[in-house]
Amino acid sequence: MARVVPLMTIRARSLRTHATETERLIWHRLSGVRPRFTRQFVVGHCIIDLACRSVKLAIEFDGSQHIGSQSDIERTAFLEGLGWRVIRFWNSDVAINPDGVAEVILAKVGGTHGPTHPRPLPFREGSR
Repeated sequence: MARVVPLMTIRARSLRTHATETERLIWHRLSGVRPRFTRQFVVGHCIIDLACRSVKLAIEFDGSQHIGSQSDIERTAFLEGLGWRVIRFWNSDVAINPDGVAEVILAKVGGTHGPTHPRPLPFREGSR
């Protein structure tokens, strides 16, 4: 696997530090579940808002500036070409119903990976 371009790493770190309210709402709900999610994950020339790497699920949060965006269509095609599934949510939908959006995301992960866990299993934390 190719190394991530240093500039992309810097940009992803900045985006994690300055997360949008939408990203914070969903991260708060998904940060403790398994399989793990990663914020601002770099794939090629793209930075995915939220990714579940174990099932190659990319979650993107879009504002009104994304309506009819050709670059979003190209990003989705690029990621799907690498085997990722991409799902998108409008920021307004997350603001209105963050729990519902989190449930949809977990259902997508569960459909591929099996049930998710709200906490790590004891044996995964070395407490056997």
